[in-house]
Amino acid sequence: MENFLSWIYGHQEYIYIVILMVFLGIEVIGRVPSVLHTPLMSGANAIHGVVIIGAIIVMGKAESDNYLALILGFLAVILGTLNVVGGFVVTDRMLEMFRKKEKPQTPKGA
Repeated sequence: MENFLSWIYGHQEYIYIVILMVFLGIEVIGRVPSVLHTPLMSGANAIHGVVIIGAIIVMGKAESDNYLALILGFLAVILGTLNVVGGFVVTDRMLEMFRKKEKPQTPKGA
């Protein structure tokens, strides 16, 4: 317990920054209109491509007997890829709602 408390005391500034970031994020996201929420989230998901690159780097630098790093890197690549693809799918579906639908043509004699 003493080690934990000394770690907290040593990293107090970082803990304060993380707490402030959480409150700032909640305030920013809470003020976004619902119409803009989907495109902003899909864009944020696309940024997670950085996670994929980082995971590939970790897997490339890991030693062949370090199974934990390899497994975590593999999971990060898979989950990051799903997140990026999901973000683009959501954006595509959202943009599809705003496209004008063509009316079916009816015969003139009918």
